[in-house]
Amino acid sequence: MVRAPHFRRLPQELVEIQRKMEGHARDYGLDFFPTIFELVDADQLHAIAACGGFPTRFPHWRFGMEYERLTKGYSYGLQKIYELVINNDPCYAYLLASNMLTDHKLVMAHVYGHCDFFKNNYWFSQTNRRMIDEMANHGNRIRRYMDRFGVEEVENFIDACLSVEDLIDIHAPFIKRTEDRDKYEFRAATEVGEEDAAESTRFRAKSYMDPFVNPADALAREAQRKQQQQAQRPRFPAEPMRDVMLFVLEHAPLKPWQADVLSIIREEAYYFAPQGQTKIMNEGWATYWHSTIMTRHGIEPADLICYADHCSGTLASSPTRLNPYKLGVELFRDIEDRWNRGCYGEEYERCEDRREKQHWNTQAGLGREKIFEVRRIHNDLTFVDEFLTLDFCRRQKLFSFGFNQQSGYYEIESRQFDQIKERLLFNLTNFGRPMIRVTQGNYKNRGELYLEHDYGGAELKLSYAKDTLTNLHRLWQRPVHIRTVLDDEPVVLSYDGSQHTAEPPETVVMVNENVPW
Repeated sequence: MVRAPHFRRLPQELVEIQRKMEGHARDYGLDFFPTIFELVDADQLHAIAACGGFPTRFPHWRFGMEYERLTKGYSYGLQKIYELVINNDPCYAYLLASNMLTDHKLVMAHVYGHCDFFKNNYWFSQTNRRMIDEMANHGNRIRRYMDRFGVEEVENFIDACLSVEDLIDIHAPFIKRTEDRDKYEFRAATEVGEEDAAESTRFRAKSYMDPFVNPADALAREAQRKQQQQAQRPRFPAEPMRDVMLFVLEHAPLKPWQADVLSIIREEAYYFAPQGQTKIMNEGWATYWHSTIMTRHGIEPADLICYADHCSGTLASSPTRLNPYKLGVELFRDIEDRWNRGCYGEEYERCEDRREKQHWNTQAGLGREKIFEVRRIHNDLTFVDEFLTLDFCRRQKLFSFGFNQQSGYYEIESRQFDQIKERLLFNLTNFGRPMIRVTQGNYKNRGELYLEHDYGGAELKLSYAKDTLTNLHRLWQRPVHIRTVLDDEPVVLSYDGSQHTAEPPETVVMVNENVPW
């Protein structure tokens, strides 16, 4: 298990650099939480990065595997982590002790860009700003469960929870869909063998008095009345539900400790969701400000070669994947330039003279104001949709890539602007994850879980779908199904606890009744 590291104080030289970089950042109008820099060695940095940037997390084998991957990559010279910062109040950032002084300057300027984005971007507004304490609390709760129920039992259950951590509603923090409830309040009837007192119709009585206290005909009438009442209940759930984790948490027959563990995984999934929604913007914003601060204030003659070398490596384009740093910073620079020259609005859009548009300049000077506005309200999806233009694609030589099954390589799929933008938006929707909804919690009137995949052209990977159904079955404890499309044909994938099946959806019978437990 990766242990929480003990940090060292910043040397006075770095304290002075931090003071200068923070002053430059504030002079440019950046607004951020107090930022604490910790100096760590490579081993400590990998331990923290393996846990998602937090020094203390709940124990799980995946953190150890990530630590091994990061450590080996660094040892073999394949990768290096330059900066790591946490969305928290105060923000915590980590400096690699072996870095050169130039790198420390660059990283500090970059971190202040991230901290400003965390504090002011709307999509982070609903995140827990004391998450470093909450993560430590989560770790303590799960360790207590491991001590009580066994490490293997709890860790296997965490595996099942982590397999569905993407099945959340990323817009739920901004839309009140259900009544608020205490996150530590769980249903009473979750212990094995415990009856739900609210649903029981039998009065407690001595055995010799039971026939008189609980007459058989009265119990039969009450049972029939409840069956009729349940049959009149509305669809369950009332409408398709994106937050599959919440539905399982509220309705699956989980023990109290299991419900608590699932709520922990769900809470952390919602904390990390905005980072997946704003990767391009966040990195682009931080890169914009570190380049601005360093080139105008931070670079000394001795720093120039090191700074240029490391920046060029960070912004290098890849023939097979999108570089979020490069795309983000170039879009912010393009927006600033366009709004400084007034290249927006109805008059500019109606102009059909290409040469005139290239030299358009109304001296509007609104570029800096505009990028601060964009930083505040957009996420990656709306950012690309709104500001990725044909001229930008031409200048940046953007292409659409696809995987060629015959050659086994990624190849240029298209140079057409519409197809490039469509592919980018498709990959950014729901941060590239399939959109799954719960449509029935009592499918076939047997308490089975029925999901639907919002098919948009990309099929589910069958091996992943089967593994996810298996883990959902462990949580729901009854057969689970998902309607999707495979080979351009609709199909219902099912798992009943022993085998996987695939059936055409025509055989599906929907029953709108509440779950029986």
